[in-house]
Amino acid sequence: MHSKEDLRYEDCEETARWILDQIQSPPDIAIICGSGLGLLAETLSNPKIFDYSQIPHFPASTVAGHSGQLVFGVLQDKSCVCMKGRFHVYEGYPLWKVTFPIRVFKLLGVKVLMVTNAAGSLCEKYRPGDLMIIRDHINMPGLAALNPLTGPNDERFGPRFPSLWDTYDHDLRITALEITRKLGQADLTHEGVYCMVGGPNFESVAEARFLQKLGADAVGKW
Repeated sequence: MHSKEDLRYEDCEETARWILDQIQSPPDIAIICGSGLGLLAETLSNPKIFDYSQIPHFPASTVAGHSGQLVFGVLQDKSCVCMKGRFHVYEGYPLWKVTFPIRVFKLLGVKVLMVTNAAGSLCEKYRPGDLMIIRDHINMPGLAALNPLTGPNDERFGPRFPSLWDTYDHDLRITALEITRKLGQADLTHEGVYCMVGGPNFESVAEARFLQKLGADAVGKW
């Protein structure tokens, strides 16, 4: 459980102010680039790149394939920030630090958060390389009270008891499916339920079967 001394609104503010002083316009969209997906950041025009080590209060990523950079720029006329490298509990970080960048994005004015990762399939019809658009999730550690919202709540970040009923925006999901159809990739694209587990080990056969029975279609580590 974290305390107010661990997670401070003022630290998030300081980080956000530092970033805003370095960039031309605040981002509307944040994209978290999962393992092997950092190339997306290279498509941004007029990029402004910061190593995590430059940014006040930012953790450092230790996972191979995660370069540890924030890349600000323009993608299809939209102001964006790409996060190249996430932080995980299995790296030894507390939950409040894993989610620290998301709180900073909120203070930067981000309105849309897109998350990506390389996940393991629990659905027999999925093939390697397929895309799954997240419709809902199962937070296994959260069911055991390991939640980034545990601890003192600061209303400036959000309510004490947020609803997760519509976490994954319906209109954005429909748009994504329409785009894959236009690109001729509809047969590679699915909607499904993502399950989060602690890791870093992969699931046992029994665990994978258990998660399937819970209704999960894909599984990944936090």
